[in-house]
Amino acid sequence: MRLLAIDTATEACSAALWLDGVLVERFEVAGRTHTEKLLPLVQALLAEAGIVPGQLDGLVAGIGPGSFAGVRIGVGIVKGLALSLDRPVVGITSLAMLAQAAIRNGADRVLPCIDARMSEIYLGAFERDEQGLARSLQADQVVPPLQVDLSALSGDWAGVGTGWSRYGAILSQRLPNAPLSIDGAALPHASDALLLALPHFRSGQAISADDLVPAYLRDRVALTLVEQQAARAAKAAGN
Repeated sequence: MRLLAIDTATEACSAALWLDGVLVERFEVAGRTHTEKLLPLVQALLAEAGIVPGQLDGLVAGIGPGSFAGVRIGVGIVKGLALSLDRPVVGITSLAMLAQAAIRNGADRVLPCIDARMSEIYLGAFERDEQGLARSLQADQVVPPLQVDLSALSGDWAGVGTGWSRYGAILSQRLPNAPLSIDGAALPHASDALLLALPHFRSGQAISADDLVPAYLRDRVALTLVEQQAARAAKAAGN
């Protein structure tokens, strides 16, 4: 099986190939330059592997949540390739990718969290399944850090993602036990999307590119004027 995965939902830009059991990836922090960097990165990866797009059996898309523009770029490229090649696709969320990376590194329970801006976070809860893959325990959510309720989560948890870098103190206080570890610099990798997508392809659960949709979690990209003023006032009061 030959699969290509692409993720541009955050400041990271990555592409990964699964070639009959061999996994290779190209990854870099792109900021807001995904449009310029993604296609050359994919082309270099395919050239390194010595294959052309027509030899792929399927594609995997990082569907967010994250940057609205970033999510659209990655999902759009995957949809376009899959439609032109008539190949099936699987969508994997940014939070699942972060959780999978932590599980690969030994964690059993993971709270992936991405800074969603606008004083909110994208948050999920995952555990290791019998295959060593990240299994979601609840629906991913977008929520203000001060409204997060983690009181029902027992045991030890690893925190990963940029949300922990900014709101780690708040999130830690909401857990019954202090986090086992925190990696606030972690970003999603397309290689982890591939690992999570493989069972879907093997079981025939991949979907048509027409059915691939982003996981934005919210439908707005900026605060209203009133919300901006309130945020500035809250920040000033905190100082």
